[in-house]
Amino acid sequence: MDIDLFLASASPRRKSLLERIGVRFHVLAQDIDEQPNEDEAPEVFAIRLALEKARAGLAARPKGQYAPVLGADTVVAVDESLLGKPKDKAEGLAMLERLSGRSHRVLTGVALVDGDRESTRLSISYVQFRPIEHAEAVRYWETGEPLGKAGGYAIQGLGGVFAEQLEGSYTGVMGLPLFETHDLLSEFEIDYQSHWPIGQ
Repeated sequence: MDIDLFLASASPRRKSLLERIGVRFHVLAQDIDEQPNEDEAPEVFAIRLALEKARAGLAARPKGQYAPVLGADTVVAVDESLLGKPKDKAEGLAMLERLSGRSHRVLTGVALVDGDRESTRLSISYVQFRPIEHAEAVRYWETGEPLGKAGGYAIQGLGGVFAEQLEGSYTGVMGLPLFETHDLLSEFEIDYQSHWPIGQ
């Protein structure tokens, strides 16, 4: 298996971003408990989950495969409250109402492990939402896009119409900050740029 790393995530957004920069990878999606610990700060929570996913992926590597494992997790925080993935319509609409007309933080932790080393990075972005009318929030929920998304929206999709301003990493808000990811790949001496095409 000629790859640069294993990705411990089934997220299509993370897969797309890795493909975009030329990383060769194989998916080893991992399900872990994503409940925050009591009084756990959003920064700590994001890094912890990214590391736990990477460690779980490491344990699931096929025999004889030694490529490192990349884990990532994105959380949305309003003040110090975490907004996870909405379980139903009521929760999804409540999240959009809470985000409407104000700023929130999007924190994405990234971890890379290989059995000998573990390293992490954290991306923090600030997103300002314009006011969202209730009918608009309902219509957005009915598209199905908010399901499975931290904070109940996808900035790279239809939810992008709510974002008035972004300070930080657009790819971090999507789920995989490419600056921090590059930093980790460089630390582990993964030359993904050697796969870039020439003359395009």
